[in-house]
Amino acid sequence: MSGSTKTMGVVTVGALVVVTGYTAALGSNGWLWFGWVVLVLITLSMVASRGR
Repeated sequence: MSGSTKTMGVVTVGALVVVTGYTAALGSNGWLWFGWVVLVLITLSMVASRGR
């Protein structure tokens, strides 16, 4: 895995922690979860493209 892919993985996990904390403290926000899912998809596509 390249450095940028690892960085995206760390950012994705960090974003999950932030979104989960926000949801626990202030209630669910669909746009935050949607943004996190998009971030996961981008990260997975980077992992898949590096694997080839």
